[in-house]
Amino acid sequence: MRKTYTLAGIALLMAACGNNEKTYDATGVFEATETTVFAEQSGALLTFSVEEGDIIDANKEVGIIDTTQTWLKIQQLAATKRVYQSQKPDLERQIAATRQQLAKARQDEQRYRELVADGAAPSKMLDDASNQVKVLQKQLDAQVSTLNTQLSTLDSQLSTADVQIAQLNDQLRKCHIVTPTKGTVLEKYVERGEFVAVGKPLFKIGDTEEMYLRAYVTSGQLQHIKLGQQVKLFADYGDEKRKEYGGTISWISARSEFTPKTILTDDERADLVYAVKIAFKNDGYVKIGMYGEVVFSE
Repeated sequence: MRKTYTLAGIALLMAACGNNEKTYDATGVFEATETTVFAEQSGALLTFSVEEGDIIDANKEVGIIDTTQTWLKIQQLAATKRVYQSQKPDLERQIAATRQQLAKARQDEQRYRELVADGAAPSKMLDDASNQVKVLQKQLDAQVSTLNTQLSTLDSQLSTADVQIAQLNDQLRKCHIVTPTKGTVLEKYVERGEFVAVGKPLFKIGDTEEMYLRAYVTSGQLQHIKLGQQVKLFADYGDEKRKEYGGTISWISARSEFTPKTILTDDERADLVYAVKIAFKNDGYVKIGMYGEVVFSE
């Protein structure tokens, strides 16, 4: 009888082992790329149309921080630019009179030169005419130099105002809260009407379409996997309910991890594991934090 019981026990043990045979190569948790959106300007949150669970497209405006003071500064600088522009001298008009006097003096100089050459006028008259030409030329040069200095100064002031306006326009743009990527709102940290400061987190968004499973494999399994490899994923819903997905190995860790211990012996080599990421396209049923399984080969 003992022999019979022994054989029966072995049979039950083998059956139990057969039922507990793993149907997967590794397990892990489903994750998504998460992005926290921060306030880039300080002020009251005038509008904020974000709710947890919302699916939002990329580059969509979801809120506005008070822009009044920034807009008023832009208007003030625009008025200052108009003042600078009106102060710019008309170079040709302001030197026209001196230029005309110089042209007349040169004509007189030439006429006296001819008269002196013919002996019809004293040389002193030619000297006086030549001196008048030199004086007017210096006056013209001084006027041109002064007017160019004024123009240069005003152009510099206009350029400075343009830079300041560009800075304010950038601040104005940052008052508009825009989603950086398409995804699902995972967490919301503020409400409409609150005062927010630069760097304050506003909400967290996650890409729940292009998700991945973070699993761990042993060093022995590394020889059977590679980047770009097509694998099978299974989302575990409990009660032996699973849903299959096709995935691609997108990342393999270059460093091993193991349960922290003071000493690592040869017998504990099997505890060394490597993290891998398997990317897949979610159909909306897989949630962040769910457990999953992966099969690397048939």
